Amino acid sequence: MTAAAADDDARDPLLPGRLLTAERDVLIPLLRSRPDADFALPTAACPGWTVRDVLAHCSSALIRVVESRFEPGVFSPESNDRDIAERADWTNARVLDELERGMTEAGEVIADRADGRLDPVAFGEWVHAGDVRDTLGEPGAYTGAGLPHALSLLARVTRVRGHLRLQADLDDVDDPLHLGETSGTRTPARFMGDAATLVRLYTGRSPDGASYELMGAETAELNIYG
Repeated sequence: MTAAAADDDARDPLLPGRLLTAERDVLIPLLRSRPDADFALPTAACPGWTVRDVLAHCSSALIRVVESRFEPGVFSPESNDRDIAERADWTNARVLDELERGMTEAGEVIADRADGRLDPVAFGEWVHAGDVRDTLGEPGAYTGAGLPHALSLLARVTRVRGHLRLQADLDDVDDPLHLGETSGTRTPARFMGDAATLVRLYTGRSPDGASYELMGAETAELNIYG
């Protein structure tokens, strides 16, 4: 698999939408085939949240983007909990309907935001899809068809946010991936392992016993949500 790993700061406005629709086409049919009991399973990546809670959070966040509803405190833990609570009496099917709509329509809205500030929303949605897959024991957690888009978006997000420089030599991606700021005096760190483990480390998920090497940085320094 080849991932775009350019070091320039040019933004691809359509990238978040491509990531969302690639994940939608796989995730939504999977979830519609699962029994209701699976939606009540606790997720290891999001303590205190069930699969349904994660999906309700994802659907509400995307609909906020689609409808441009960004009141003060939006996307805070308190706001997220309120969004989930507002959907407490919804059927699982209704939550999935909203999620599918959000994954279909949000990309265009994100693309229109020239500052790119909403780009990380698409990456976060893809990561939460991985959380759900992981909980359900399904293959493809933090990988799948959207992985090249996700890695490209992660590379840009880490550059924009000034994260430490890192070269990732991935077992399942042809080209090295360069993350973090392009300037600075610190020697770049290096990661060797698979792409799913890299994503787990950058999003504060457990590497789940995976074999990898990280040189020149501490694990905690990679977490973009830390």
